[in-house]
Amino acid sequence: MTKIKFGTDGWRAIIAQEYTVDNVKRVSEGTALWMKAQGFTKVVIGHDCRFAGKLFAETTTRIMGLHGIRVNLAKGFVSTPMVSLGVVKTKSDLGVVITASHNPPSYNGFKLKSAFGGPTIPKDIAAVEALVPDTATEESLPTLEQMMDDGLLNYVDLEQMYIDHVVANFDLEAIKNSHVKLAYDAMYGAGMNVIKRLFPDAHMLHCDYNPSFMGQAPEPIHRNLTELSETLANNSNLNLGLANDGDADRIGMYDEDGNFVDSHHLLLLLLLYMHQYKKMTGKVIVTFSVTDKMRKMAEKFGLDIQVTKIGFKYIAEIMTQEDVVVGGEESGGLAVKGHIPERDGIWMGLLIMEFMAKTGKSIKELIQEVYDIVGTFAFDRDDLHIDNDKKWAIMDNCKANAYTAMGKYEVQKVENIDGYKFYFSDDEWVMIRPSGTEPVLRVYAQAPNMEGVRDLLSNTHATLG
Repeated sequence: MTKIKFGTDGWRAIIAQEYTVDNVKRVSEGTALWMKAQGFTKVVIGHDCRFAGKLFAETTTRIMGLHGIRVNLAKGFVSTPMVSLGVVKTKSDLGVVITASHNPPSYNGFKLKSAFGGPTIPKDIAAVEALVPDTATEESLPTLEQMMDDGLLNYVDLEQMYIDHVVANFDLEAIKNSHVKLAYDAMYGAGMNVIKRLFPDAHMLHCDYNPSFMGQAPEPIHRNLTELSETLANNSNLNLGLANDGDADRIGMYDEDGNFVDSHHLLLLLLLYMHQYKKMTGKVIVTFSVTDKMRKMAEKFGLDIQVTKIGFKYIAEIMTQEDVVVGGEESGGLAVKGHIPERDGIWMGLLIMEFMAKTGKSIKELIQEVYDIVGTFAFDRDDLHIDNDKKWAIMDNCKANAYTAMGKYEVQKVENIDGYKFYFSDDEWVMIRPSGTEPVLRVYAQAPNMEGVRDLLSNTHATLG
């Protein structure tokens, strides 16, 4: 028996090994049993561009039908934010997304979305896990045709629903008639059709259906986006690069020179636009690994800020309870007021494009506005592949306050919300956090420039041994 365990963002496994039709039946049945226990009767189901997504989505649908749960099934592949928005628009009780997000192409997965249009909270995920049976049901499942005849299946166009929502919330004409010239890299993911429809004149990369992703994990980080970077650097007619991961809930972005714009800078740009230009107020929520420049900007704007553990689920939960203007995490998951409490890489890209269009400025000029408020900074992260014994020994040293300096940098103070963050000055820090599932130690650093960041990281690596 394969133990089905949800991680930080759903259950993920390798297709044809642990991720099989029988195991999808099991996790779907656990979900259906939990829904029935809550008195829930309606679910939205969608899949992204991964191999056999349609098969796994239809398998989930038929299990729901076996339990008398009504299904709104997406037509074709869709992004995770489309499913989350669809849950809200159709007034459903739950959403299921067949996706492994930014994982390598050999993986698929199973995400749950709550009625509010964001990640299901950990308590409910644990309850679903506890109801997953040890074996797949041997009962005969209803066909899709039978479910339609019985009123248990309705096909929904989540892509059109999402585009209608975009049209209602953005000044698309201002963007299309502005100086913004977009290069878009879908990474063979589920965002491709929306951008093709909204901006048919954009320069498109990897926007065809290819479940293999050409062997590349669809994670929008610089080392996976060198073609997009070079396209911007070598084409003076383009001045903004946008990339999304496999299920289009994360974002990567480039300026006109092909320089990567990380999530820290994007969060600051979003806060600047939402508060100073759109005149919105509310709380700012960031995870522990996000730049402390967000705190500096929030305080200058008179906004409350809260730092959470790492994981978008913590941000989403607060967004359902409080008035939040901007929330986000270092890994590319960003959210804003006026939309669902969900990571949405396309929505965030549209906001930056609208910001550029409304101001007539380039993304580099807008980043300079940010620097004028909070000061210049750079950020990087190294993932150290070390054995687990060494990883946990380092964490024990952190807990015991054994590190008073990282090489030539003396520690001024330490925070430990989720991992350990060592401050050397107001603008320089290193954070150490272990992976919970791999023999990997993540080391993050911020300094006034990239040369300083790399020096901080090299001194830290030498100290950790």
